Amino acid sequence: MSILSIKTYPARVLKEKAEPVKSIDGRLRQLIANMVETMYDSSGVGLAAPQVGVSKRLIVVDTAYREQGTNGLVVIINPEIVYQEGQENAIEGCLSLPRFTVAMERSVRVYVRGVDPNGNPIEIESTGLFSRALQHEIDHLNGVLLIDRLTPLQKQNLGGSFLKFNQ
Repeated sequence: MSILSIKTYPARVLKEKAEPVKSIDGRLRQLIANMVETMYDSSGVGLAAPQVGVSKRLIVVDTAYREQGTNGLVVIINPEIVYQEGQENAIEGCLSLPRFTVAMERSVRVYVRGVDPNGNPIEIESTGLFSRALQHEIDHLNGVLLIDRLTPLQKQNLGGSFLKFNQ
């Protein structure tokens, strides 16, 4: 396994919609292992393939060490949110936007469908930090960053610094 380089804003791959995974093979399994190691090494709770420069619809999430009652590591290939409800605000950060945190409104509960690394369909219903992390990582697969979700007031309060914070 290897620690991968995390792409930071304004890397182009972060703004592109990721391609669906068409086959699960040794290369994909190696990418998953490397992403997991990179996420843990970076003290993240989630990581999407575009964040390591791979435009594929693949995420890894583990909020267990920060949140009681979660199952630990979850790997989802071609994830999609099929249901969401409620709204709540909480502070979010992103490994691709170092030193930047912002209050972000997300759904309280999400239902996500995808495929596990063995090719089996999986369905996950989540709340709390796990729900937030799933939404955040799926945003990455759609080329959406935290700065894209800022309200006009948040953008005004930042005075455009959100475009310069990574320098």
